[in-house]
Amino acid sequence: MKSFNFLLPERIADYGENGITMVLDKGLGILNLVDIMEISGEYVDFLKFGWGTIILHNKDIIQEKIEIAKSYGTSPYPGGSLFEIAYLNNKIPEYFNELDKLGFETLEISDGSVDIEHEKKLELIKEAKENGFYVLSEVGKKDQAKDNNLELENRIKLIQSELKAGSNKVIIEGRESGKDIGIFDSNGNVKADEIADILKNVNSDDLIWEAPKKNQQVYFVLNLGSNVNLGNISVDDITSLETIRRGLRGDTIGKI
Repeated sequence: MKSFNFLLPERIADYGENGITMVLDKGLGILNLVDIMEISGEYVDFLKFGWGTIILHNKDIIQEKIEIAKSYGTSPYPGGSLFEIAYLNNKIPEYFNELDKLGFETLEISDGSVDIEHEKKLELIKEAKENGFYVLSEVGKKDQAKDNNLELENRIKLIQSELKAGSNKVIIEGRESGKDIGIFDSNGNVKADEIADILKNVNSDDLIWEAPKKNQQVYFVLNLGSNVNLGNISVDDITSLETIRRGLRGDTIGKI
């Protein structure tokens, strides 16, 4: 039971399809994770173990964190960088097997830091699906120059082909910084025209927009609705984002 529930605007999302909040875990301890999930877990759909952090921590702790996240209805998964490391080392079968043993049911397939032939990436998406994983794939490069060279028309084609190959959702690269990458300019402002062009060709429910900055979150909620899928949300911003989605913050009061 929530206090002031008579003032709480309803937000009805189609679970797993829209209204998704993906949160970035940069190395939370167990007690911190429990505290976060206890107060905000109902607003977290995916918990991403960032980059290669998972390798650095004790396996028992990782498994406990996976179980904690699942107990709150949250899907934990390792970030795409770990997949790319496995690809570089020719260890994809071993990687899939280790994820399964740890208890992960979701994974990310990306090529943000490592160059992977796109047909090969599509094959790996299909392989991951055949292994029973819920697949998130990511489009975009982490290197600013490479990403800026990715023309919008090609970006859209990549998104479409990865969805066709079996990706459940395609993540639009925004990095942790949310600046000078993909759909964001050097100041972190949204490139509205590019987003509009993407949405002419792809259903918004099929996308997760990485939007780590508040102004980006506000833009997406005001323009695409409360149930837009957003990712790379800081653990400190989970409740903040939900207030934006519900019209409980100055940026969106009376506008949702």
